[in-house]
Amino acid sequence: MKNKGIGVLSLLAGALAVGTLESRRRMKIKADSLQELSDKHLALFLMMRQWVKVKQEGKNLSAYFEEKGYHEIAIYGMSYAGEALADELEGTGIKVKYGIDQRADSICAEFEMVTKDDALENVDAIVVTPIKFFDEIEEDLGEKVSCPIVSLEDILYEI
Repeated sequence: MKNKGIGVLSLLAGALAVGTLESRRRMKIKADSLQELSDKHLALFLMMRQWVKVKQEGKNLSAYFEEKGYHEIAIYGMSYAGEALADELEGTGIKVKYGIDQRADSICAEFEMVTKDDALENVDAIVVTPIKFFDEIEEDLGEKVSCPIVSLEDILYEI
């Protein structure tokens, strides 16, 4: 009878240990996910801070694009930074021909919206706004287009 009781206790202790390990694994995954999200938003904040500095210096993005000969562009990523870029270029000599976003079908914009898997029309440049993923996006789009693919962050620090 004692051996049976010890066996049950051992089984319960083992199950508890496995459950604790699984719980710790899930907590680590959650913490990593939150850290990644935090890093993404910090990078976005710093980029937007640089944009404010550029504006305070009296500079604008349309002059940069004109200087580079980019008269028609596409914007990759139509979240906060993409919307702000489209707004800044409205009424300038730079035309946003289309936006590229995985949620293209649910975004209302003054220009056509497509996904990266759609056929991409020719433009002078594609400006990528999700800066944390620029390398992957550049590699992905580089196989589909022949125009320059530039990071909004790089533009803001180059101006």
